[in-house]
Amino acid sequence: MFTFDQCYQAVTSRDRRFDGMFFTAVRTTGIFCRPSCPAKTPKRENVDFFVTAAAAADAGFRACRRCRPDASPNSPEWDTRGDIVARAVRLIRDGAVDRGGVETLAAELGYSTRQLGRLIHAELGAGPLALARTERVRTARTLIEVTSMPMSDIAFAAGFSSIRQFNDTFREMYSISPRQLRSPGTDQPVADELNLRLAYRPPFDFPHLLEYFAVRAVPGIETVADGAYTRSLRLPHGPAVITVRQGAGDFVDCRLRLADTRDLGSAVARTRRTFDLDADPAAVAETLRSAGLARLVDDWPGIRSPGHSDPVELALRTVLGQQISLAAASTHLGRLVAGAGEPLPPELVVNGVDRLFPTAEAIAAVPASDWALPESRIRTIAALSSALADGSVDLGAGADRNEASRNLLALPGIGPWSNGYIRMRALGDPDVFVDSDLGVKKAIAELNETSDFIGDWKELSKNCSPWRSYLTHQLWAHHSRRVERTP
Repeated sequence: MFTFDQCYQAVTSRDRRFDGMFFTAVRTTGIFCRPSCPAKTPKRENVDFFVTAAAAADAGFRACRRCRPDASPNSPEWDTRGDIVARAVRLIRDGAVDRGGVETLAAELGYSTRQLGRLIHAELGAGPLALARTERVRTARTLIEVTSMPMSDIAFAAGFSSIRQFNDTFREMYSISPRQLRSPGTDQPVADELNLRLAYRPPFDFPHLLEYFAVRAVPGIETVADGAYTRSLRLPHGPAVITVRQGAGDFVDCRLRLADTRDLGSAVARTRRTFDLDADPAAVAETLRSAGLARLVDDWPGIRSPGHSDPVELALRTVLGQQISLAAASTHLGRLVAGAGEPLPPELVVNGVDRLFPTAEAIAAVPASDWALPESRIRTIAALSSALADGSVDLGAGADRNEASRNLLALPGIGPWSNGYIRMRALGDPDVFVDSDLGVKKAIAELNETSDFIGDWKELSKNCSPWRSYLTHQLWAHHSRRVERTP
């Protein structure tokens, strides 16, 4: 948590970079806002600051209808940290409490319900149920505003256990009923695409991210065309397809096709993770500049460290693509998807995306004779897919990153490069420097030739913590630009 003075300075300057990192509650009005709210700046003596919207709501404050604090980007802190509270927050945002309750959440993290609740409340000012309720309200408000679904259907789709709980929560949060939030003329049926706007902190190099996805796209499950990225998702209650493109202002436009509307919250959370929409580019740039890499930062402002919607898929794609070109890896993966992937329902098919990536169980069952790969690679794929299928390697939203790395490295054929890449993208770790990567090595050599800096990059990378994944992506981007310019 920032100091009171830092928070109030951000509110006074209406600094959008701090939206979602804390919330401002005004005691005289009973309302809480994001730091950039355009309303008149409240007096110092009348404000309190909260780490989460759930804590502000639990303290009796209502959400501002003008700045929509519930629609702000999430705090990057929960992606940076690997402690138990951060892991719990990631699981809650993925819908773990709605699917199995607090008991299931605690069991997955290896804690008792009481102990986990005490830890979360001590740090965030609200317990896991309150955090989950905030996520339900966000999901429900989205459905209210962009569909014509009946309110009762929205309540259960968002995870509320009763209509009364749904209505009471909205009155507590907004001081109005859910029906009053619906704008006249909202007539989009739920069977169609849901059109959402997802906020981020600028700058954001969206074209570079599209290019990154394009060269790695696997036919059938993802495509990049006409300035948009489309891919299929495997969600808890059924499949979905997302299409994401640059939007107006500090938003990306996301079109969702869902088999089950209960998965809306999970779909949004995984899309945000894939595009790294909760990143703090100002903090990344400041840290890398302080390490002496101002030129690299200036060349690639707003670059992101993309995650993935399905950690299991990313891990298997990483191993299958070892020591071969991206084009060859896409060919092998395309064959795997065509043979073992599940077809999507016709109403979800869009832009050539018509299948789901096969599960770990399905890949473990593929005969060795079906792989056109070296035997050592086939053994690694079999060992990894079996470990993912039986749960001995956990790459889920609440996984312990260090434990996952130890379990990965214990498998045959998994080395530092594969572990680093999986940790960076599947587990969303922002502090991974893949110094053994050939592209990173070439970029370092090129920078040493063309800049004043020549030194120990391992030591320099330590000064870039906790944002070394962004350093890795900037070095890859630098090398790719050099290759494009070289005949």
